[in-house]
Amino acid sequence: MNEDARLPSIRCVRPIFLSLLALWILQATALRGQTSDDERKRQFLKAREEMRTVPMTPPPEPLPKPKPKPSRPTTPEPETTPKPKPKPEPETTPKPKPKPEPETPRPRPATPAPATPPPVTPPPVTPPPKPVPPAPVTIEKTGFEQQRGFQAAPPVGWFERWKYITKPIQKKIREAPVLSRRWRYIVVHNSGTRQGNAKAFDYYHRNVRGMPNGMAYHFVVGNGKSSGDGEIEIGNRWLRQIQGGHVHSDYLNNIALGICLVGDFNQQEPTKRQIEATEELIRYLRQRVGKIDRTWAIVKPHREINPPRWPTDCPGDKFPYRWIHGRFGQPGT
Repeated sequence: MNEDARLPSIRCVRPIFLSLLALWILQATALRGQTSDDERKRQFLKAREEMRTVPMTPPPEPLPKPKPKPSRPTTPEPETTPKPKPKPEPETTPKPKPKPEPETPRPRPATPAPATPPPVTPPPVTPPPKPVPPAPVTIEKTGFEQQRGFQAAPPVGWFERWKYITKPIQKKIREAPVLSRRWRYIVVHNSGTRQGNAKAFDYYHRNVRGMPNGMAYHFVVGNGKSSGDGEIEIGNRWLRQIQGGHVHSDYLNNIALGICLVGDFNQQEPTKRQIEATEELIRYLRQRVGKIDRTWAIVKPHREINPPRWPTDCPGDKFPYRWIHGRFGQPGT
């Protein structure tokens, strides 16, 4: 507040202050007893006259009240609608529930207990091994077979005028250590292919069919494509005198020689030279392995000696069965 605003209030207070001062003086004199009643009356009247002579200043005008500042109109805020809570999306894969951790038992006070043997843990169970197809069995010479002795080869000149069995072939057949009374059958097959030879069959049987002893047959007779027409090839199984792998029977493979004619005899017949060479080879082998109970080795097509559980059409529908039955069908012939 400034000085101009204070002056009116001071002017109003001044007469009041003077009157109060006069009253105070009167009271003081009365108390002292120094003045009389007249003196006091005179002083009173004088003080009243003085009070009248003091010009009365008009009361100060009231200050204008400050106008209130217009308040800003408060606009009601728009009500906000509550947002819908987002729905939980279904999880694509259910989360695995956490497994509760096993509670560790509190240690109990040790009490004397009888000694128990430690638990016996069973040995781990190993799955049984997968069955593996039996591999061809290599026949070794046993003591019984050695005691039985070997079959002596026929003397030179026993056979005459052989067309297909050359001297090198005769030598390999004669030098093989043949056990007496072992080979009881001679089985005739077809290769089921249009061409082939002993080397090709040995590679296929050893590397594809998994035969550790190689070609399943003892002899091969060519048809003129991969080898000569009527050419006789000797396999490793004859030279080593081990069992064949040409019949679906281990017992028969151990006592039966296998001769394979190259060709698919469901499509065409064997050549004339193949038939002639096969006939010579069968007769020569019969003489080499000898008789068993006064009987030559029995000659059979593959499908007539294979076990009934594994039927086969080898050596094919166009193979000359009448020829093989007529020439070698009867025992002793």
